[in-house]
Amino acid sequence: MFTGLVEAKAVVDSLESRGSDVRLTLRLPAANGRGEPLAGDVQLGDSVALNGCCLTVVEIAGETGDLWSFEAGAETLSRTNLGGLSEGSGVNVERALRAGDRLGGHLVQGHVDAVGTVAKLDRDGEWLNMHFAAPPNVAALLVDKGSVCVDGVSLTVCEPHGEGFYVALIPHTLHETTLGDRAVGDRVNFEADILGKYVQKMLAPHIAGAASRPAG
Repeated sequence: MFTGLVEAKAVVDSLESRGSDVRLTLRLPAANGRGEPLAGDVQLGDSVALNGCCLTVVEIAGETGDLWSFEAGAETLSRTNLGGLSEGSGVNVERALRAGDRLGGHLVQGHVDAVGTVAKLDRDGEWLNMHFAAPPNVAALLVDKGSVCVDGVSLTVCEPHGEGFYVALIPHTLHETTLGDRAVGDRVNFEADILGKYVQKMLAPHIAGAASRPAG
């Protein structure tokens, strides 16, 4: 489980194709945005969210333990934007939530629901309004001022509609995450709020039943 509060921007150090799978190695900065070291607080088998996609650490290397390797299968590569990474690409990184930590974002599973695109960018002083095109399965779960995870970043939904939504990004988010590097047309990972998924699942049979009953 994660919170959508990105701890660091890592850089893809290497990509090794192994048939339909890829071994992805990231180079981590020495510390996160709060000055806390990252390399010494992860172990083999730990879960880490990369652009909002939960993967398992399979190797730790480098003189300071700053090289983390992951294995991504064909399913992950085809259903997230991790399949479009190349050496030098930036990646948002968040370690799994520990019991007792502050929940500053919202509950994020690290299970990407769909990939969308950046549709438009509107500058508002130092802020940036980023508009997204979202597929129907994600758009149906969005509510105004609700939560959504975009590339692993917990954000507040603005003006959701059938084809997408926008978010207002503060300078800190633009600087500390890869969203500040996004351009129109770039692909981004979406994870809708888990609460909305459960509500939708529970109400679906009742909505279908009501729709099948004759009027009057």
